[in-house]
Amino acid sequence: MDGNYKIAVIGSNSFSGSRFADFLLEQGNEIVGISRSAEPDSVFFPVRKKNISRYHFHQFDINHDLDQIMEAINDFRPDYVVNFAAQAMVAESWLHPEHWFQTNVVATVAFHDRLRRCSFLRKYVHISTPEVYGSCSGLVTENTLYNPSTPYAVSRAAADMSLMTFFKAYSFPVVFTRSANVYGAGQPLYRIIPKTIISFLTGKKLQLHGGGTSIRSFIHISDVADGTLKAAVSGQPGEIFHFATDSAISIFDLVKKIAGMLSVKWEDYVEIAGERTGKDQAYLLDTAKARTVLGWKASIDLEHGIEETIVWIKKNLERLKQQPAEYIHRP
Repeated sequence: MDGNYKIAVIGSNSFSGSRFADFLLEQGNEIVGISRSAEPDSVFFPVRKKNISRYHFHQFDINHDLDQIMEAINDFRPDYVVNFAAQAMVAESWLHPEHWFQTNVVATVAFHDRLRRCSFLRKYVHISTPEVYGSCSGLVTENTLYNPSTPYAVSRAAADMSLMTFFKAYSFPVVFTRSANVYGAGQPLYRIIPKTIISFLTGKKLQLHGGGTSIRSFIHISDVADGTLKAAVSGQPGEIFHFATDSAISIFDLVKKIAGMLSVKWEDYVEIAGERTGKDQAYLLDTAKARTVLGWKASIDLEHGIEETIVWIKKNLERLKQQPAEYIHRP
């Protein structure tokens, strides 16, 4: 879906936001990126540096710099705004739930209330999460009732419900996307796939919470980026789209798969730890709407995507050893 769109990416230094911005730049679009953090090491940004003339970055925090964010958006007058910004860690949200509600609800709703007044906006894409559904059995459709089980999930559900009132009251052109577990080269090192690979390559112990029995679907970030742009351009306001693969795997089996690909004995590196509070056992997303309405489908299988991530980590291992290996919370 090549085009010459003007797109504002909020949370452009997050893994998904940065990969989406890179995807857009490769297709010739002009981007304004807004993120509260400075850009990290360039090892996490392989494409952007080649397209700097079409990428304009502003370091603003949605909690404190809303006026500056709106000034940048009004000056740029994007066709689409895509918002990846959120306090996004699930387990850690129990420690300071007020921080998650401040960013994901209070600041985000204030942003939406300003954004709905932008007459030039064709579409606003809100990157939501399947965590709002809680633990489910079978395929989860887009009309599944919310049943969040963590402060993170509750905060995201609250923002989603607020947006639906804006859609109904103001015809605010919002489209929602919810993706399965996203992965790929450049992902933060505390996420399960890169963390497992680095643990096996460096001989560090890997903790499997709850024995790794949780069932998840993993989707490559390139497929998510493709779906996100399709949702922006072709999705109808008020609609929700799921992006996932047809396959699912337990975290335990995922770790064993990576061990096999690296030719190591997983039992030499894995420790079983207690389960995390409120962790959902499974949520498997039905993607029929995205496939039918958007013409989207996942194209990268898990083994290929893991192999790509292994190559990236091996190539940059010494640099990656200098990067944070654990999540660092910022209120």
